[in-house]
Amino acid sequence: MMETYKGYENPQLVISAEELKGTLDDQTFCIVDTRPTYEYIRGHIPGALHLDLFGLSLIDTRKETFDAFMWMIAYLFQQRGLDPSKPIVWYEDISGTRASRGFWFCEYLGHPETRLLDGGFKAWLSANGPVSTAGAEPPEVPPFPINAQHDIHMDADVIRVLLNRSDFVPLDTRTDDEHYGRIARAERAGAIPGSIHIEWLNNLDEAGAFKPANELREMYEAVGITPDKQVMCY
Repeated sequence: MMETYKGYENPQLVISAEELKGTLDDQTFCIVDTRPTYEYIRGHIPGALHLDLFGLSLIDTRKETFDAFMWMIAYLFQQRGLDPSKPIVWYEDISGTRASRGFWFCEYLGHPETRLLDGGFKAWLSANGPVSTAGAEPPEVPPFPINAQHDIHMDADVIRVLLNRSDFVPLDTRTDDEHYGRIARAERAGAIPGSIHIEWLNNLDEAGAFKPANELREMYEAVGITPDKQVMCY
């Protein structure tokens, strides 16, 4: 049996720059660049659509508000030419939060095949991937379907109830300063009680790509995050 990419249980969730390079000619994927506009203009993967997701977030995650927000996201995807009939690849400079947000939106909306470019644009350049400065005009595409995967999202009221359970782990992926309340990017400083803190950058190697599965498993098991726990990332 062939070893999977980096030993991952679900290697189909990421794609390497080498693999993506081989698909450009037949346009297998709908590729989305989530970096700021000025970076996209300086050079991007040929044919990539542009959609910077950094400012799109929500502070009220109750059902009605959240459903309205996700409807807006689906509408935005259609407006920007994301083709729901194709597998979608998200990227930014590294394996980062912008691309991950796009990936998660697709997962929640029920898109059957969405991937993240491991190592992002830096990995693409390292693999000698071609670069374009021509803007990609969003094609006419059908509405982006919403088959909401409610079980991959958790609102604050549910989290509050689950905090007493020993098999529930809130995982804080923010910076040290945010976790320890030295800076507040929310209404109040601090963290959810009992949360374990691993900043998202710790998942990446020095090149900005995801670490192999064995290193990640070791890091998470060391702080008590194991497959038998229900983990809620925030």
